[in-house]
Amino acid sequence: MGAGRSKRDLSEEEIEFLLKHTKYNQAAIKEWHKGFIKDCPDGRLARKKFIEVYSMFCPGSNAEAFCSHVFRTFDTNRDGHINFREFLLALDMTSSAVPEEKLKWAFQMYDVDGNGYIEIHEMTAIVDAIYSMLGKGEIQASYGDTPKERAQKIFTKMDVNVDGKVTQDEFIGGCMEDSEIRQLLSHGLSSK
Repeated sequence: MGAGRSKRDLSEEEIEFLLKHTKYNQAAIKEWHKGFIKDCPDGRLARKKFIEVYSMFCPGSNAEAFCSHVFRTFDTNRDGHINFREFLLALDMTSSAVPEEKLKWAFQMYDVDGNGYIEIHEMTAIVDAIYSMLGKGEIQASYGDTPKERAQKIFTKMDVNVDGKVTQDEFIGGCMEDSEIRQLLSHGLSSK
């Protein structure tokens, strides 16, 4: 940002970047920015506020663990806040009509440590967060497993080369081939 610019301002460079990397036009970008600044006057969305707002979409549930994983995925620069660029890029990705794009984003959420693949403990952590958010009773009635059992079944199905790691390609392939897996793994996202 140039001298004198605050985090509240939207620079021409930022608009150009967002025009290139999202489906939004300039008017939509400015409108989203106006709403973002109204809700986040300092130009940053804190983790606590994000969880509070995101949890409203899942009333009566324990969505905090799942929301923390979503927040981590949105906070691409890992500074503990979501800035407008991160917000709009995430919004664009999660509202994409292309299933593969949504699944690439979901893969990032499941890859908790960011090492480029998902291990069983990461899969278990996210599935457990989904079960907590939706209620174990409700989801167990549909899938008949504990979170750990369900994660193991999904992981085993996706780990095509049986190396104990699920790559992005294996994750996307597994989700595209199995609608039940895709449905469970997409809970809480707009990719249902």
